[in-house]
Amino acid sequence: MAKGLFVVYTGNGKGKTTASLGMAVRALGHGYPVTVIQFIKGNAHCGEHNLSEPFAGLLQFHVTGKGFTWKSENLEEDIALARAAWDLAARTIAEGKVRLLILDELTYLIRYKMVDEDEILEAIGKRPDDMDIVVTGRHASEKMIAAADLVTEMTEIKHPYSQGIPARKGVDF
Repeated sequence: MAKGLFVVYTGNGKGKTTASLGMAVRALGHGYPVTVIQFIKGNAHCGEHNLSEPFAGLLQFHVTGKGFTWKSENLEEDIALARAAWDLAARTIAEGKVRLLILDELTYLIRYKMVDEDEILEAIGKRPDDMDIVVTGRHASEKMIAAADLVTEMTEIKHPYSQGIPARKGVDF
């Protein structure tokens, strides 16, 4: 078996998390265990969280952080939460029990220097042979892009938000 893939979905356009969750659906369809760690997003309920129960034993969601950190009132707390979430991700990689690990919005932890990029890339590089890892988020670094096997940049051409249309249940969350 070939080494698992390291996939990066980045860019300013919509679809990074959506693409990674599409991969999760495919993996689950084959009976593969999947873990999703959502950094930054906080505890807002998203439709994908409803999948944990029907796929109990195969799908785990970990929602970390408390919201968008660039609006933070307590950066030290955000950094501690980010560090704890990354420690969970590193343990998940080391344990090697999942076939697909999605690290949703992990790029922000690097961009805001909450977790060292070299530490992250080293752990991802040591993933088990049968584990695919997907990282999502804007501003993926050149170093991350170079390390990845597949990189897709989502480019916003037109978005309903710019027309005053708010995020929609079932489409955006």
